[in-house]
Amino acid sequence: MSIRGRVAPIDLDVRAILDEELSPAAQSRQLAAYAKEQLAEAQEINRRALGRVPDHATFVDGRPGGSVDAVRPDGTIVFAFEFLDDVFNFIAEELVQAAPFLTGEYRDSFFMLADGVLVPEGAAYPAAVEYAFLPGVPYARKIERGLSDQAPDGVFQVVAELASRRFGNLARIRFSYRSALLDYVALGGRKGGRSAAPAKRAAHAIERETRQPAIVVTERG
Repeated sequence: MSIRGRVAPIDLDVRAILDEELSPAAQSRQLAAYAKEQLAEAQEINRRALGRVPDHATFVDGRPGGSVDAVRPDGTIVFAFEFLDDVFNFIAEELVQAAPFLTGEYRDSFFMLADGVLVPEGAAYPAAVEYAFLPGVPYARKIERGLSDQAPDGVFQVVAELASRRFGNLARIRFSYRSALLDYVALGGRKGGRSAAPAKRAAHAIERETRQPAIVVTERG
């Protein structure tokens, strides 16, 4: 049995030592009881680390949502905690607080990508390898270079550093530049024959021209 988090402030990998003289049913009960004890301990550790008990998904013998009490004597129980929501909510709130405000256009343009796919506002955060927060206005790069007196040190880089200091043990958070035109860039390299190289160069040129300041978040594996 193991207890893990997708991105966890604790890293628990525990295994129950079962009494082989017990019947299979009794071994299953012993494993289930041990799993519940370890879950309670992990929840308390996470509560102290995060200030709350994060949600978790349960996988019994590889099946999501299974009952812990139904575990096989030689089976596995995994509790997968969800920690990235705290990271994402912090970044989103800090970006709004740090954004210079005149008309609200810049602040209201922020959006999030999960593996290059737009995450609709208010939607649950999907599973992904890479997440990115970006602004959607063309002058965002100028603001990042200190154009506004309200944000002399920029916005995205400042928030990325804040988030990294606070959540660096949960995820890798860094400032970078990203283009939202990922599909177009990918298509530019798929053409065959002699047109492939020019198309790829053109696609990458567009990607460079449309890069925006970004906060990139990836899980710590």
